[in-house]
Amino acid sequence: MSTFWSVWISVITLAVIFGCTWLLLATRKSQPHQETTEETLGHAFDGIEEYDNPLPKWWFQMFLGTVIFGVLYLIAYPGLGSFPGLLGWTQEGQWETEMAHAEENYAPVFAKYASLSIEEMQSEENASGLKMGQRMFANNCSVCHGTSATGAHGFPNLTDTDWLYGGKPATIKHSITEGRMGGMPPWGAVLGEDGVRDMASYVLSLSGKEADADAVARAKPQFQALCTACHTADGTGMHALGAPNLTDDIWLYGGTFEKVAHTIRTGRNGVMPAHKNILSEDKIHLISAYVYSLSNK
Repeated sequence: MSTFWSVWISVITLAVIFGCTWLLLATRKSQPHQETTEETLGHAFDGIEEYDNPLPKWWFQMFLGTVIFGVLYLIAYPGLGSFPGLLGWTQEGQWETEMAHAEENYAPVFAKYASLSIEEMQSEENASGLKMGQRMFANNCSVCHGTSATGAHGFPNLTDTDWLYGGKPATIKHSITEGRMGGMPPWGAVLGEDGVRDMASYVLSLSGKEADADAVARAKPQFQALCTACHTADGTGMHALGAPNLTDDIWLYGGTFEKVAHTIRTGRNGVMPAHKNILSEDKIHLISAYVYSLSNK
């Protein structure tokens, strides 16, 4: 925080506190009656008249108490710009303390399940471990994959048996740990708009959908020349590159003609962040076991 904003915040905060205090004291001092009276302020509403009485003493004293508490709080804790407070408390330090406490309590539990393989975690007796993995998935993965792990537009469904990079336990764990960078180059400039639409027809035909036979025939040589390096000659994809299977009618970005054409025309870029610097290895192991369980019930 710059010096200007630090001073700005401090001045406004103190001005509000002491301004309210001054207003309270000045108003009380200006009142002619320090005890209760039958005099009114001269106006009434709905049959109710307001007496010209000062604040009750206990109310006034409580107000002063809040002012004193506020000043002491701002001296002890951060609140006045960049002043750190005499106690040296920070929200980062508080978070680190709580995380260290949690790690101390739960580390033995995580270690217990980390000693088991992902396949062993699938047994009934380890169901509590999968539930822990489910909660961690909800906290770290559901923003993209959904709370039920069924995915969304551009985010894979983890409950089926279709995998971009493979569904083996080690592969799933690697995906979570290291992340993934998927990319398909745009072919619009190479194929032209007519070529893009022909290729969309060919790709749809691979999954058994109706497509214009002439367009399929025109696009097939182009597919063999441009696309087989990733999707293979029969369109079944390649796990090593994260190239999707085009023959199974499962679509990451939608399987309509226009959406397939858009993918071919402009390309796609998919990123899954690495979690190795966010989660411990034991936690990644539990999430991997849970994700594996979704398609291996």
